[in-house]
Amino acid sequence: MKTKLVKLMSIGILLLWALQTNAQQRFTVSGYVKDQQNGESLIGISVSKAGTGIGTVTNEYGFYSLTLPAGDHDIQFSYVGYTPIKTHISLKGNQTLDIKLDKSSSTLNTVTVIGDKKEKAVNTLNTSINRLDIAQMKKMPTFMGEVDVLRSIQTLPGVQTVGEGASGFNVRGGAADENLILLDEAPVYNSTHMLGFFSVFNPDAVKSVNLIKGGFPAEYGGRTSSVLDIRMKDGNNQNLAVNGGISNVFSRLSIEAPIVKDESSFIIAARRSYIDILMKPFLSGDMKDTKLNFYDITAKANFKLNKTNTLFVSGYLGRDVFGFGSDVNMNWGNKTATVRWNHVFNSKLFMNLTTFYSNYDYSLEFTNGSTKNAGDNYQAYDWTSNIINYGVKPGFTYYVNTKNSVHFGVQGLYYIFKPGKGVSQDGENTNVKNLTLQHGLEAAAYIDHEWKPSKKFGVQYGLRFSEYQYLGNSTAYYYNDTTPGVRKTLIGSKTYGTNELIKAYHYLEPRINVRYGINDNNAVKASYARTTQYMHQLSNTASPTPLDIWTPSTNNVQPQVADQYTVGYAYDATNGKYEISAEVFYKNMNHQLDYIDNANLQLNQYIEADLLPSKSRSYGLELMAKKEIGTTTGWISYTLSKSERKTEGINQNEWFLNRYDRTHNITIVATHEFSKRTSFSANWTYATGTPTTYADSRLEYQGWDIPYNSTDKRNTYRLPDYHRLDVSLTLKGKQLKRWKGEWVFSLYNVYARRNAYSIYFQQNEDDKNKREAVRLSIIGSVIPGITYNFKF
Repeated sequence: MKTKLVKLMSIGILLLWALQTNAQQRFTVSGYVKDQQNGESLIGISVSKAGTGIGTVTNEYGFYSLTLPAGDHDIQFSYVGYTPIKTHISLKGNQTLDIKLDKSSSTLNTVTVIGDKKEKAVNTLNTSINRLDIAQMKKMPTFMGEVDVLRSIQTLPGVQTVGEGASGFNVRGGAADENLILLDEAPVYNSTHMLGFFSVFNPDAVKSVNLIKGGFPAEYGGRTSSVLDIRMKDGNNQNLAVNGGISNVFSRLSIEAPIVKDESSFIIAARRSYIDILMKPFLSGDMKDTKLNFYDITAKANFKLNKTNTLFVSGYLGRDVFGFGSDVNMNWGNKTATVRWNHVFNSKLFMNLTTFYSNYDYSLEFTNGSTKNAGDNYQAYDWTSNIINYGVKPGFTYYVNTKNSVHFGVQGLYYIFKPGKGVSQDGENTNVKNLTLQHGLEAAAYIDHEWKPSKKFGVQYGLRFSEYQYLGNSTAYYYNDTTPGVRKTLIGSKTYGTNELIKAYHYLEPRINVRYGINDNNAVKASYARTTQYMHQLSNTASPTPLDIWTPSTNNVQPQVADQYTVGYAYDATNGKYEISAEVFYKNMNHQLDYIDNANLQLNQYIEADLLPSKSRSYGLELMAKKEIGTTTGWISYTLSKSERKTEGINQNEWFLNRYDRTHNITIVATHEFSKRTSFSANWTYATGTPTTYADSRLEYQGWDIPYNSTDKRNTYRLPDYHRLDVSLTLKGKQLKRWKGEWVFSLYNVYARRNAYSIYFQQNEDDKNKREAVRLSIIGSVIPGITYNFKF
């Protein structure tokens, strides 16, 4: 026995010696890749040994690490739109190599710089990821002439909304609150301005947009449908740069400049709409004080402390104001702040430590038009609510070698929910209703391994462990089990002290992505991911609104859990001119929330009594064909899908369609460059109408009809199909050395389609014997837009 043990130890020592000897013959070159003109870190840059398939890409902070045998190598850095660089190195030890890439000056009609295939879908490992940059978005037709992040991603397969004026977006059959929206890693809870018409993200401050619909890496959690990861610009660390635009909706201005050249910089961007100012001369009487505006300010600074440490500080402040005269006033807004520290331990180990703060608040105020001095005639109501987050996320990447990398980290997120405070006043009498604050702590640890043993095969597999604790200082309520679909009855309550545990949940969330390359131009992929969501948005309207309530998982409300399976195919033409992808997906979702009929969601201390557990499923096919090279570019996306829900006690316990189900969804985006200074773009969208419920019976009361549904069937009808054409024309002025300007003329809804947001029924006011269906359209005419953009 001892002899065998000695032999095993000897073999182990020999293996360790062999590995060490081999490691001593391999060294690592690492560093950052940045833009030559402005010093911005570049994401997804291909870094490879020239003439081989050995390579890597820069991470979200522009850092790369490439391990090669000792000796001489030609290292190539390449990316679409940048002139490739090839540099010779002699590896005799670990080496730091920072690179600056220059934007390509090639004209559209002659030479086109083609990025390395690693950035093409056929060579990426993950499924269901779409990346857009601002250059792509600026080519698309815009609403009132303004580039918009959310409208751009809605042209991608699997992404949709329930119509104009809808807050948020839906991905693969999920609700709007199931999307994790990150701005420099801080969560954003309301992503739109002006009731859904514009996003809160200023395009002048955005560097990259990454949408993940499935196959989520283990570092992402907390939502079940998608991750929209938006990264802000770092700021020009070479020269002062000013960008701006003036349109018929709002104006924007951004300033970026070095604090210390090559070492630190800042950017600050601001927007303000002025629709209320333009319409003020045309309003009178009770409407003369109507308010309709929004503003936002985005800022960021970065500091290179030394070769291994970089600090980033960023923030966002935005607000919407909406009011009818002095009778009704609403306002809502986001605040975020992020501090990030990048540290390079050595050529193989990279760390990013993020701390963030996020606060979303809203208020609603009603008055009867009189002032407080009106005495007994004065009536008013004021309602406020908000959700606050504090978070910390240390994450690490260990670059083992060119075939292996490991990502791991921990995350902590503390929630403060303020469901609502209502203050009503009737004359001299004041009544205050303050719902109990709710607190929660979400923690997670994750690890994943990315392994590419050959050019053909690659796999990324990982595990995320998450735990949520519902905490006091709060009161927990307990309800009896009643007939499904009926309001529950309160049977007791218990008050818990500060940070005392009320209820805990924990889940294991496995993730895996697999890729097999058939050849250089064709690849098949597959993925599976389990995700968990510990918070919920309560809304029983057709679409979420800025005033909907956020609530955590509690002793009565379980976390949402989703399992998603995806199989895909990707093709890339040899010349890189065309790219085609196809994916099929199936997603199963449990512990979702539904509502009893006539549920009361506003300022309801016992709101959990009106909630019902539900489950959903969605499945479909997504197709996309893209052309990125030449004078005519664009893409076609098509989605065939179905999204259903099942709630015990509702719809006779049968599956019924989700409100945001659309069977067919097709988008065509095209841009044609007539010259270096003139371009035309158009996009056309078609989608099956969303499901809806219509009354099938009526009651007569004092001569008036009251419609109602007697069958308990939900969403058995559909609204008319949705379709719309948008076009835009861009005319660039003479591009001077310092000043560059362009005019953008756009038409939204070119053929004035009156797409139905909803249809309701009413009795004709002139003839009570006539009943009529009324189509509610948010936009029913052509919307022109004109914008002048400039930079210097």
